[in-house]
Amino acid sequence: MIELLWHLKLMHHHHPVNPIRSSVGNFTRTWLVSSPSLSPYPSALLSCINSKISLSSKVDSFKCFCNKTENTQQVSSPSQGFSALAPDTPWDHASVWSTMAFYIFSLHIPLSFGGLSVVAHVLHQPILDPQTEAISLVGAQFLEFIAAMLLLQSTANPQYKFVNFFKANKLSKERSWLLASAVGFGFLFMLVFLTSFLADRIIGHKDINNPILKEILVSSDISKAACVLVYCIITPLLEETVYRGFLLASISSTMKWQSAVVISSAIFSAAHFSGENFLQLFIIGCVLGCSYCWTGNLSASTLIHSLYNALTLMITFLS
Repeated sequence: MIELLWHLKLMHHHHPVNPIRSSVGNFTRTWLVSSPSLSPYPSALLSCINSKISLSSKVDSFKCFCNKTENTQQVSSPSQGFSALAPDTPWDHASVWSTMAFYIFSLHIPLSFGGLSVVAHVLHQPILDPQTEAISLVGAQFLEFIAAMLLLQSTANPQYKFVNFFKANKLSKERSWLLASAVGFGFLFMLVFLTSFLADRIIGHKDINNPILKEILVSSDISKAACVLVYCIITPLLEETVYRGFLLASISSTMKWQSAVVISSAIFSAAHFSGENFLQLFIIGCVLGCSYCWTGNLSASTLIHSLYNALTLMITFLS
């Protein structure tokens, strides 16, 4: 080694050198190379250095490839789970609960529970006839739906469009929402039947018919059509958009999807203000939430919700 350095100093002293810049990766190195007429020692040294540089470049490329492969696996691994929901949502986490509270207390309660009273006051009728009540339900639910859509749109990011609610992502396209709807509806029917059976055994028999709804259904064809429009189309679209598309999707980005389903289902059940049906509504919310998480598409949970309400109307009408 000492002899080699001595030769290099000697050649540097007797011969001019030319600086050559070589760029490797993100670094620039300056090499001192003698003219071609010099002895072979500098050429051999330069060849050795170039070999080391080439080997270093290959090692760096291999490390880069490994890092890219690892990052790709880390990104793709969450998609292999049950939930297909996106990790980010168009709503800020800080505004989710305030938006939900504003919807319930400023839109849901006044329109769903106070809408008929307003209509009766306007028409100067203490009690609305069944057909007028059915038409009023359509108007109140439709108004709530439009107001809720405007609320969610105004609180979302500016570039977000509500059409994205029913757009499937890459993973959702691999999962059939029709199959999920069929399985979810069958599972929901079985759970509701089982819980009703257990409730009859423990608490006692309870009439499942709603006498007010029964009266509306048998009053006229217009009333039947209005009930189908409300309970099978408008209400499923409204509640799935608010409780699954907005609430569940928003809180699932900050916690496990199982916890998000439980919390959103509890709020969904409590928003109906029916203590005796709380458990049944909670189970319905869990099934709808799981269906939405697995498909990442509101079409599945909306169809299940619509079919369940249609079955309820049919049982009430035929009983």
